[in-house]
Amino acid sequence: MADRPLSSADDVTAASAGALAAAIRTKQLSSVEVVGAYLDRIARVNPTLNAVVQVTEAAARREAAAADAALARGESGGPLHGVPFTVKDTLETAGVICTGGTLGRAAFVPTADATSVARLRAAGAILLGKTNSPEIAAAWETDNLVYGRTNNPYDVARTPGGSTGGEAAIIAAGGSPLGLGTDAGGSIRLPAHFCGLAGLKPTSGRIPRTGQFPAPLGPRAAIAHVSLMARAVDDLALALPLAAGPDFRDFSIVAMPVGAPGAVAVKSLKLAFFIDDGTTTPTPGTQEAVRGAARALAGRGVAVEERRPPGAETTFEIYRDIFRADGGAGARAMLAGLGTTELSPLLQRSLATLGGPALDSAAATVAAFTRWDQYRNTMLRFMADYDALLSPVVPWPALAHGSSFDTDKFPGFAYSMMHNLTGYPSATVRVGTSPEGLPIGVQIAARPWREDVALALARALEIEFGGWRTPAP
Repeated sequence: MADRPLSSADDVTAASAGALAAAIRTKQLSSVEVVGAYLDRIARVNPTLNAVVQVTEAAARREAAAADAALARGESGGPLHGVPFTVKDTLETAGVICTGGTLGRAAFVPTADATSVARLRAAGAILLGKTNSPEIAAAWETDNLVYGRTNNPYDVARTPGGSTGGEAAIIAAGGSPLGLGTDAGGSIRLPAHFCGLAGLKPTSGRIPRTGQFPAPLGPRAAIAHVSLMARAVDDLALALPLAAGPDFRDFSIVAMPVGAPGAVAVKSLKLAFFIDDGTTTPTPGTQEAVRGAARALAGRGVAVEERRPPGAETTFEIYRDIFRADGGAGARAMLAGLGTTELSPLLQRSLATLGGPALDSAAATVAAFTRWDQYRNTMLRFMADYDALLSPVVPWPALAHGSSFDTDKFPGFAYSMMHNLTGYPSATVRVGTSPEGLPIGVQIAARPWREDVALALARALEIEFGGWRTPAP
């Protein structure tokens, strides 16, 4: 995605976070102007989308003025000095309501920022507001009883996806340049695909989940990732090292170096790709998007081979079974403890479809988690032969509202579930358009800790196909 000249408010709200940071740093634009343009854009598009559920306008304008004053004194707040961003409503924000989409937290105000939020703020970024998610982030579309349904900016009859759906909708519509979300089964990559954006689920253990609600604890915790979303791949590369690294609050985080995508020799890479996981066949347009991406990377010197990972067809069953261990009893007990007495219809479907029926014995539960371990070992052996793996994000473009748990759709989320089960970094970028005019993305997973490889390949595809495009009015 090429940055445009920043000569109008529409140019500003289509620009990358990196371009905005440069314009503020060189005083081509003030932070007050940038933040004001984004707040105006939110006011214009949000009534149709219902994507931003808490707007922190007064605080954002104060912080923008302070950022400009600091710059005038020769002080810089960091790589994102004066740049606005938004945050999914499952990551806590000091002084701003954080509901997680559930009625029991409808008025809950955290006293501290989530680590990832605090780190972007420490780098100079300015919070514009919180974005909608499904209740407790437990669905692949975005609707709840606190704030209602979020619409896709490319077609309001369709979902922007979930669970980071509000974030995707507002970034795609020009209301935010950069966002923080979470991903436990495709929750960043699916909305990025549905809304034509760049998204990154980092390696499991890369970004602390401190301040995430619900807190990722217990035997399934490794599938949960704090993740990034933007209109440009370079913005993911910019923000990742700012958010990454141990905080001595989340024991799972590892102090691994973050590589620079620009230093990756793309021509030296070996890539596998697959079109069909053996359970849900993608639409013809999705299949062609993946094949087109593979051809484009081959044209750039990448060694490309069509090969499906062994065991791919078991992904959905393994993912479902680790959630069936308690039949959703843990989630229900947590919600009752919060005072949530009414569950959203979407969460009820999620608990019935993903969480139930419960496994019938402790032995069955142990067997389910053992199969997960075996799956991870099998995938690691496969990745010994490749630097990255290209595939659909899911088999179709943006779905109609309310259809994600239908029996012909639900297993299709296995394409994104795969990289939550493995923990591998996975980037998403737009490479095509469906016959209905909807974005089509692909995902590129890399070996553990090699976000730089996934982002370098995503950047090559963004250059080839153009990446994000403004939704039609």
